[in-house]
Amino acid sequence: MNQRDAFVIGDRETDCHIFEGDGTRPIREENVTIIYEPGLRRVDLPVRVQQWRQEIEAEQKRRQAAGERFAWNNPRFAVESVILSRTDEDEEPQVRISLCDADYYDFLATSVNLDRPLEEQDASATLRSQYLTNSDPVEAPSFLSCSFGVNVAVETGRDRMMVFARRSVHVEGHNKQRWNSSVNEGLAAIHDVPKDGRPISLSAVAHRALREELAVQDGDDVQLELLAFALDLRNHQWAAFYRAVLTDLSAKDLTARRSRGVEDKWEHDQFRFVPADPDSVLDFLLEKDPDKIWTPCAPALFYLALVRAAVIARGGNPSGRLDVEAAERRALQRIEESG
Repeated sequence: MNQRDAFVIGDRETDCHIFEGDGTRPIREENVTIIYEPGLRRVDLPVRVQQWRQEIEAEQKRRQAAGERFAWNNPRFAVESVILSRTDEDEEPQVRISLCDADYYDFLATSVNLDRPLEEQDASATLRSQYLTNSDPVEAPSFLSCSFGVNVAVETGRDRMMVFARRSVHVEGHNKQRWNSSVNEGLAAIHDVPKDGRPISLSAVAHRALREELAVQDGDDVQLELLAFALDLRNHQWAAFYRAVLTDLSAKDLTARRSRGVEDKWEHDQFRFVPADPDSVLDFLLEKDPDKIWTPCAPALFYLALVRAAVIARGGNPSGRLDVEAAERRALQRIEESG
C-alpha cells in the first residue's frame, strides 16, 4: 500500500498527494530554496533502465531521420530530495529542493516505464513494485524523479473565468488527451538556470508557462501565488501549484491571443473557460463524463485555487475553505439529483 494519502475531491480519490500547502495561505518565494550545482552530479540509472533509455534514444533518432514526429532530448533535472521546515518566528513553510542533472530521455525511461517488467520472465517485478509499493514515495531514489513540474491555475480578472486545458495527443507520456492545469512546464536547464548564477526561480518558470502556452507577456499584470507542493503518485512526478489571476485580461483576450500564435500551441488541443466561482468549477471537475479524464494532480490544483480565492474573499480568514467545502457538497447533490 502507498504510504502517502491521496487528495479527495467529491466522491473521488485522486492520485495526487499534497506534500505542503492547503491553499489558505501562499508559500513565500523567499522561503523556497532550490539547490542545484550545474554539472556536479548526474542522475544514476540502474542498468536495466539504462537499456530502456538507449532503446528510447535509438527510436527517437530513427523517427527524426524518417521525418516522423519525435521527442527531442532537452536537459532536465532529477529531484534528489524535498525537505520541509518552518521559519523560526512565525512558522511559515520553508521548502528546500535538491536537484541534479538529468534529461528528457531519462524521464521517458523511468516515469513512463514504472509498470514495465524489469525481466521478461517475471512480470510482477517493476520499478513501482521495487521502489514505490509499500515504500514512502517521497523517499524514492532520485532516478525515479526525473521531472519537476510547475502547474498553474489561471483565472481571468476582467470576467472571472477559470481556464482549463486538455493535453494534446502529441505530448509524450501518460497524460496525453487528459484535462490538466491551465498551463504547466517542466523545469528545463536550458530555460530555467539563470546565466548570472542566481538560483532557479519557480515563479519564473510559472511566468514562462503562461507566456509559452497562453501568450501572457511580462508586461501583463499577473497576481501569482505559490499554493502548494504535490506528488503525482501514479507517475511519480513532483509539482509546484500556483494560482495566477490575469488582472487585465478576459477569456476573449486569451482566445484572440492564442489564435494569433503562441509558442507551445501544439501541447493542448482544447481550452475551456468556466466561471471561477466554486459551484461552477466543481461542477466541471466532478462532471460524470467518461470522455473527460483528468491528470492526477489537476483537480487538487484547481480546488486549492478555489480555497485561496475564498480565503481572500473573507479578508484572509482561513475559514474560507469551508465555503469551498459547502460548494463541493452542493455539486455532489446536483450530480445525485441528475441521476
